[in-house]
Amino acid sequence: MPVSLISLVDDNRQWFKARVGFEPEETPLDQSVCAHAILEQDYLEVEDMSADRRTVDNPLHINDPRVNFYAGANLVAPNGMPVGTLCVLDTKPRKLTDFQRQALKTLSKQVVTQLELRKRLRTEAALRSEMDHRVKNSLQTIASITRVASRKITDPQSLDVLRLIERRIGSVASLHSELMGREGSNSLEARGYLEKVGTLLKDVAPDNVAVNVQSVETQLVSQKASAIGMIASEFLANSIKHAFPDNRSGQVDIILERVDDSHLKLTCRDDGVGRNNTTVGETRDTGLGEMLMSAAAAQLGSKLRETSNVGGTALCVEFVG
Repeated sequence: MPVSLISLVDDNRQWFKARVGFEPEETPLDQSVCAHAILEQDYLEVEDMSADRRTVDNPLHINDPRVNFYAGANLVAPNGMPVGTLCVLDTKPRKLTDFQRQALKTLSKQVVTQLELRKRLRTEAALRSEMDHRVKNSLQTIASITRVASRKITDPQSLDVLRLIERRIGSVASLHSELMGREGSNSLEARGYLEKVGTLLKDVAPDNVAVNVQSVETQLVSQKASAIGMIASEFLANSIKHAFPDNRSGQVDIILERVDDSHLKLTCRDDGVGRNNTTVGETRDTGLGEMLMSAAAAQLGSKLRETSNVGGTALCVEFVG
């Protein structure tokens, strides 16, 4: 057929969701054969418009493009209401075969399915946006409560716990933001995520400590991304606490790089005063932050290795990724 249209009809016009071989984007109802079609049970075929009283004076027939044939299958919404047609037009009279009629009816059902799918996707996107907004608000509220509570705490251990919670909330917020950008996917792009984590770390670092974040471009599942964020956050907290006494200036580097086709390596290092060589969690008592880093490394299916000397402290973990 020279013309095919997905036509939607309302009170005073018809407009075309899709069209081939037909220039107007919409027409008045007095030019609409589809307005007659939706009054039929499910299908209308006019073999010769000059011989049918419903179409003999239709402007599309008596003027350009002088349409002479029409066949349309109704587009029926889930509530049973016909909203338009999938139709084909020709400039000469003709008659469809039974197979062609059935094909047109089948395709009309597919059109409705696609329209409903688009509607559901838009609804889902709106719900996801609302969920994203509420989650962000909730995380911000919890972070604010924690921050206010920490101002009234004088016990050092309690203060460390509250600050750890605040950092963890920030890490979760970064992870959530990056995952929402992936439209519900359980994986994210490492560089973009670590850049957000880096922004969070720079916000909590004192003026005398610079934070540098570098990352290879690769995909991470959310569980591994969360573990990496925790290790980076807690390493920085430890460095701020121990590596730069008396407001000594320094830098903390967070680097994610590819070792080979199947392995990644996370390196966290500072250029502070250093500590004794050790393996975290194995040869000396550890604080809460270091226990959390060891737990995060276990989530990556690996262990942390830490080295320290007068040039600073470095921690690394290799994992499948």
